[in-house]
Amino acid sequence: MPTPLTSPFDPHPEQSSRSDIRKTLRRRRQSLTPAQQTQAAEKVAKHLLAHPSLYRARHIAIYLANDGEIDPATYVSAARRRGIHFYLPVLHPFRSGHMTFVPFNEATRLKRNRFGIPEPLFNGNRYRPAWALDAVLFPLVGFDLEGGRLGMGGGFYDRTFAFVRQTPRLAPKLLGLAHEVQRVTRLPIEPWDIPLQGIVTEQRRYDLA
Repeated sequence: MPTPLTSPFDPHPEQSSRSDIRKTLRRRRQSLTPAQQTQAAEKVAKHLLAHPSLYRARHIAIYLANDGEIDPATYVSAARRRGIHFYLPVLHPFRSGHMTFVPFNEATRLKRNRFGIPEPLFNGNRYRPAWALDAVLFPLVGFDLEGGRLGMGGGFYDRTFAFVRQTPRLAPKLLGLAHEVQRVTRLPIEPWDIPLQGIVTEQRRYDLA
């Protein structure tokens, strides 16, 4: 029988704003113990290693986990042996509100950006634009089974990947990583939100497109 934390969160009409939902889901995520976090990351890694959309991917964007997010590091460590190249997002130096992607490995030097988030040092000669990625693993606060994603509210991912609406066949595969406790019955969606094509949690893989 589902427990309150494994059942999808169903927002009350009076607490259904994106801000209210974000607060509730962050509390859910932060309530997980370190052991639960580690176990979830290991299970997500197994799902990703068997994910058919990633079989031929060679250039994948990831993120550094924070605030209880699923940590992709376990997956990255195993997938490197397949010859996959990984990238981290950095704030775009010329396009306000957008990101680009810089190669990432164990030796990559990091600095904190203006939001206090660690990111690689930007090198204009060594970056990969969003359209040239094969897949992107998205951090998120909440998700639903319509492809809706609730992030931290900055809109950087939505602006960076807005091009997928015009060129869906050339776009990278957009996959969200989450704990099952971050699932919502239905998220309030804005016109600029870019839907995810799949979600991977510790329990299962959701193929949405």
